[in-house]
Formats: sequence, structure tokens, C-alpha cells
Amino acid sequence: MMNFINTLKDIFKIEELKEKIILTIGLIAVYRFMSAVPLPGIDPTQLAALKDQAGGGLLGLLNAFTGGAFARASVMALGIMPYISASIVVQLMGIAVPYLQKLQKDGESGRKKITQITRWLTILITLVQGPTYITAIKTQFGLPESAFLVGGATFWISSMILLTAGTIFAMWLGERITDKGVGNGISLLITVGIIANFPVAFLQEVVSKTENAGGGGIMMILIELIVWFVVILLTVLLVTAVRKVAVQYARRTAVTNIKDVDGARQYIPLKLNAAGVMPIIFAQAIMFLPVALGQKYPALNSLADNFGLWYNVIFAVLIIVFSYFYTAITIPTNKMAEDLKRSNGFVPGYKPGEETANYLDSVLSKITFPGSLFLAALSILPAIIVKFGVTQNWAMFYGGTSLIIMVGVAIDTIQQINSYLLNSRYDGLMKTGNSNRKSLK
Repeated sequence: MMNFINTLKDIFKIEELKEKIILTIGLIAVYRFMSAVPLPGIDPTQLAALKDQAGGGLLGLLNAFTGGAFARASVMALGIMPYISASIVVQLMGIAVPYLQKLQKDGESGRKKITQITRWLTILITLVQGPTYITAIKTQFGLPESAFLVGGATFWISSMILLTAGTIFAMWLGERITDKGVGNGISLLITVGIIANFPVAFLQEVVSKTENAGGGGIMMILIELIVWFVVILLTVLLVTAVRKVAVQYARRTAVTNIKDVDGARQYIPLKLNAAGVMPIIFAQAIMFLPVALGQKYPALNSLADNFGLWYNVIFAVLIIVFSYFYTAITIPTNKMAEDLKRSNGFVPGYKPGEETANYLDSVLSKITFPGSLFLAALSILPAIIVKFGVTQNWAMFYGGTSLIIMVGVAIDTIQQINSYLLNSRYDGLMKTGNSNRKSLK
């Protein structure tokens, strides 16, 4: 505990880091405030039906990502999700579109152009998702007609403008946090939205266990918390686990003292879960289809229950398949082998070039299998936890996209802060050295 307090003191001793943290907290507070502002023309006191619809299932997951803005018919109801969709589309198009491939190789200028393309695509996706959301809250979510204080074209036009502006504003906030704050702006906004649902979900679970007969009381709550912490530890292992492939660099001769220097031995870290949460997002996008087609084809309704058996079996299989797919398209083993060859490096026992690329691809395929199984098991864990009497909202924190995003963002943010602390210590050592040199003079 004392180490934690001392670390906090060190953080606020660094003026630049303190300003970044304060700015980040301020921008997140603005985002949370805006997510509570309802669309003009809707009576916020009559949104109970919408909140019930978004309380569980796939809509509950979308509501969690937007920090409850979806269920509040907020100006931020779409949140940052259109931007994430645009980023995924641009990333996948980068595999097949030569122009995007060229931009990816152009360094900083190329990244700026790709960011601009992503922004424009975000607006286009918002213009598609916005009318869908407005239609849904008017026709499918059971809101009474009296909840709409303004109707007709006025409501449609104003809502579309505000939903688009809300998404653009959320995107701008995320970029400002990345540039001026502690980094990972978009991910931080999603994480804060997920965490915002945590207190309500936990209180619901406490009430369920303490007030219902046979709930188990406080002892059951403690058991659930212990299991939850174990799941978090396993998730940390999944996010951070790497397979180190040893790399040897050619022996070089130091010209200054004319003696041989042994080649530096390093390694290539291949992540156990190189695809991150993307396989889950792709799988969930496909699992939305039964929900959309359920009214026309009632036989698909059994696949619309994200706590049902067949939903989770298909969901797990899709995650495993997409883990291989996304890893294959995002980890360029051929490029890694070529870069290694150009820098006079090699993997011991394998020739530089194609043979090294094949070896890296083989290692990546072998570690992707257990990683994908682990990811699939973690994703369906909430459906298993529910069978033991845990409420659905609280079960969502036991795995799936929500937990992986929270753990991943927490680790990245801690690493960012640690880098500032290390830089500050190095600066301090350099200043000490300078002062010592002055004293020697």
C-alpha cells in the first residue's frame, strides 16, 4: 500500500504527467456528461421500455460500450462505435486496396491520411446507423407515443444531426486524450462506459443474493468476488503472454578498439492472443443476424439468446476461426523475416528469408490455437456463470469483450504512466551528472 501511495506522489511530482492525467479526467467527465443528455423531442421519464430492452443480450453489450447512452436515447447513443467500425473496415481494406497499402508504408504522412479516411467513413457509418437507431426506438423498443414530444421530419432531422455530432465529438475527445492525455483515448472512453455499469450491476447482484431466499447471502458474494479476481488474473495472462523467438545478430567488429564483439542476442515477442478482442467483435457482428432475422424466421430465435447453448457453441467456434483469420492478416511474418534479414539478424537454425518466415508462421499458428481456445472460453464464461444464479448484468463482467478491453486498457495505461516515471528518473540522473560535472570544474 505504501508503494502505491509513493507511486501516486511520484506521478504528481511530474508536471507534464500531472497535466496529462488531469486533462484526461476532464475530457472523460465531459464525455460522461454528454452521454446523459437525451435527444430533443424525447421525454426522458418514459424511457423505461428502452432500458428494459437494452438491459441484456446483445443490445445490453452495445449499451455497455456506450456507457448507458444507448438506453437513455442520448445524443451520444451511438458513442464511439461507428469510429471503431470504420477503423476495422479501413484495416481490412488495407489488405486488398493498393492505395491503402501504400499509405501504410508512407510513415507519419500515410498515417495522417488513413486517419482522415477513417473519420470520413465514421460519418458515413453514422448516417447509416443513426436512422436505424431512430427507427428502432420509435417502432421496436415499445416506447409509448407520448414519449415523443416532437414528431415528423423535425424529430428525424434534428436527431440525425445530433447523433452524428455526438459521434464526431466522441471521436474528437478520444483523439485529444491520445494526443494530449495519457494515450489510448478511444479505448479509454469505451472502458469508462463499461465501468459506469459496474456499480449498478454489482448492487443488483448484492440485492439478489441477500434479499432472495436461498441466494447465499454475503458468503456467496465473497465467493463470486474471488472467482472474479481469478478470472481477471487469467485475462491478464492472456493479454500479456508472449512466445519469445530467439534472434541472433551477426558478429561485428568495433573499429574504435579493433576487437570482436559478440552478436547481440534478442528475441521476437509473438503474442499468445495477437488478435486481441477483434475475433469477439467479428463473431458478435455475425451473431446479430439471428436477432435481425428472428421476426421473419422464428426458428432463429434460439440463436438470439446470448446466454443460450447453441448461441455460445456457434459463438465460440466463430471466435476460434476469426482468431486465426485476424492473426494471419495482421501479423506479417514475411515482412518480419525480411526486416530481420536487412538488419543482419537471423533465427538460430533457420536461413534468413523464406525459411525464417515459414518458421515464424508455424510458431504463430501453434500458439494461436491455445490462445483462441482461451479467448473463446473467456467469451462464453458469462453464459456459464449465469447458470449458477448470477444476474446477467453482473455476469457480463466475468468475461467477454468487456473484461478483455478493461484489462488491456488498464495494462496499456499503466505502461504509459510507468514510461513517464522512468523518463523522469533518467532526467534526474542526467541532471545529477551535470551538477557533478560542474562541481568538478
